Amino acid sequence: MIRLTRRFLFLSAAVLAVLPGVAAQAASTQVAVAANFTDAAKDIAKAFQEKTGDEAVLSFSATGQFYTQITQGAPFEVFLAADDDRPTRAVKEGFGVEGTVFTYAIGQLVLFSQNADTVKGEETLKANAFAKLAIANPESAPYGAAAIETLKALKLYDAIQPKIVQGTSIAQAYQFVQTGNAELGFVALGQVVNEKGGSRWDVPQDLYTPIRQDAVLLKTGEGNAAAKAFVDFLKTPEALEIIRRYGYRTGE
Repeated sequence: MIRLTRRFLFLSAAVLAVLPGVAAQAASTQVAVAANFTDAAKDIAKAFQEKTGDEAVLSFSATGQFYTQITQGAPFEVFLAADDDRPTRAVKEGFGVEGTVFTYAIGQLVLFSQNADTVKGEETLKANAFAKLAIANPESAPYGAAAIETLKALKLYDAIQPKIVQGTSIAQAYQFVQTGNAELGFVALGQVVNEKGGSRWDVPQDLYTPIRQDAVLLKTGEGNAAAKAFVDFLKTPEALEIIRRYGYRTGE
């Protein structure tokens, strides 16, 4: 009988060993992250796991695309948007938890090129001596909307519009510049802050509406302690230091 009990315990342990998801599921959360925040979010998720043992499973895309998915039942539990509109709308439309919306970062739009001699401030745009300018889709990506706003504020939109190539997200716009499919592009400072080469112009904040990036706990994560813990972790000094390191402003 004792041998049988021991064998049963051994087999039970073996079964659990090949089913890691059984234990891990309760200590993980699904997080939808705006594409511009990719690198910062990865560092935050790593710090979060080291501190709590919980895992933040990250997905990256344009804010508008994510919101459509959320309204269609996507299983995300936390939403880190690139604007302050959709998280508030999520609460109003019944997808977000009341009282959990907050600004986790304020973004900085930059004009960037892989070539060290290309970007020389707004004069680069005025000269219009380039073939392609990459931006994110302004309908779904707040940084794309900010890019259009900037061009219009400079009264250059009509002249440059034929040269604009749109990425589905800010990540794809950046990829266009990285691969040389566009000589320059409007991207997020957080994407290029650690670039060793290239040239960039930090677009003055008075040329576009401030990019306040809000987070919200979604109704799907309301009963998940790991989701709530991740939202709380975003407000800690450790997370805020990472956010600022990637060129975002906080606490405003």
